[in-house]
Amino acid sequence: MTTFADVTRRSLALPEPDTRGLDRRRFGAMALAAGAGAWLSPLHAGALPLSTEARFVDFEWVDPSRDRAVPARLYWPAASDIKGPVPLIVFSHGLGGTRKGYSYLGEGWSARGTASLHIQHVGSDQTLWQGNPLLLLDRLDGAADEREAIERTRDVSFGLDRLLGRDNPFHAAIDRTRIVAAGHSYGANTTLILTGAQVIRDGKPLGHRDPRFTASIVISAPPFYGETDLAAVVALVDVPTLHVTTTEDTIRIPGRYSPVQDRIDVFNAVPTAQKALVVFQGGPHSVFTDRSLRNGGPLNPLIKRATMEAGLAFLDLVHRSDPVPMELWNATWKPILAAAPVPFPVPPRQADRRRRA
Repeated sequence: MTTFADVTRRSLALPEPDTRGLDRRRFGAMALAAGAGAWLSPLHAGALPLSTEARFVDFEWVDPSRDRAVPARLYWPAASDIKGPVPLIVFSHGLGGTRKGYSYLGEGWSARGTASLHIQHVGSDQTLWQGNPLLLLDRLDGAADEREAIERTRDVSFGLDRLLGRDNPFHAAIDRTRIVAAGHSYGANTTLILTGAQVIRDGKPLGHRDPRFTASIVISAPPFYGETDLAAVVALVDVPTLHVTTTEDTIRIPGRYSPVQDRIDVFNAVPTAQKALVVFQGGPHSVFTDRSLRNGGPLNPLIKRATMEAGLAFLDLVHRSDPVPMELWNATWKPILAAAPVPFPVPPRQADRRRRA
């Protein structure tokens, strides 16, 4: 079982990033990572032909069954980066976020041929920080309760339904065998619920598993507040899972304090052997958001770039049974890692079946 002490012992001091071990092209791409996005421009869904360069599209969806708005932003690859059916990552933001956040992930993934759909959860989005500050704790409590946790998963499933619907111009190009759930912080909890996590209420399981997700990327997962048996909560999570955190990944939201060890505990509790852990040496909980370079200092753009690339290397392992990209990722980012992900075996027949599909 991994502990935070195990992680910190692997790298007791933060080494200086050794740019001599990186070629100019790779290091230049790192430097540009934080500033990417100027080349993106929003377009109406119907106005985006597949022949354009990578851009994002905003959808203003409403789920009529819940009378709930589900805004979303889709990052779509350039035609030159599309080699066949397009893999899809569906991303859930943290508490107080929006569909516009985590743009470095959407931009980076789409630039490498993987689409990214970012869902906004209106019950726990940026509106939490608006209004009477004296009522902030009440708003946070409402946003983080179990009802909203389930509504968030329903947002994700609804958004996926709409994107895969025949009236959506992108539906035919998406590879339905390579759909991945991802999220940061509260969004990491959303991701775990979508892939099998549940709690028991009044003797009945409360969850919202979506079987369309073949893997998950869990960034800075908090504990499931109020639950004392974490292993029981995630006992049914059986898809391959990449966990990402840092040695300074402490959550300090009013009423929601969570130390770094909680991230490690979530990783340990997930029962599947097909899981991997990335721990960066340094960087606060919010380093994974779109906040400025001052948030995390010089590590900020490096962690962002590395997280984006880790997701793609992980998906090559899961969907193509190819450990080489993850091994190369480990070598590239070793200077800023406290713990590196260990490739796990994926049955070749499983990977081959997904490729043929």
